[in-house]
Amino acid sequence: QVQLVESGGGLVQPGGSLRLSCAASGFSFKVYAMSWYRQAPGKERELVARASPFAGNTDYADSVKGRFTISRDNAKNTAYLQMDSLKLEDTAMYYCNAVSSSTVYWGQGTQVTVSA
Repeated sequence: QVQLVESGGGLVQPGGSLRLSCAASGFSFKVYAMSWYRQAPGKERELVARASPFAGNTDYADSVKGRFTISRDNAKNTAYLQMDSLKLEDTAMYYCNAVSSSTVYWGQGTQVTVSA
C-alpha cells in the first residue's frame, strides 16, 4: 500500500521556522522525484520545491528561494522541507508529491499557518 504521510505543520509567527517531513512507503522511493506543493484557501495548488531522484538537483518557486530548503534521505524514505523566515503568505496546506514517469502519488497534507 502506497503512503505519503506529511508531518511537522503547525502555527508559527512570522520570521519563524518549521520543518516538514514526508514519510513514504509502498514504492521505490529513491527513483521518484519528490516535491512539495501548497494550496492556500481560494488559490490553486502551486509547486514549492522539487528534488530529483538521483543527482540531487533541486528547484524552488521564486517566492521561497533562499528561505526554503528541500532535501531527501533515501535510506529513510523521507523527504523534508525546511522553511525559514516564514511569511504570512506562506500560510497554506502543504502536500508531499512523488512522481516517476506517469505515476504520481500525493499525501494528505499538513497545515502551515503563519500568524502574529
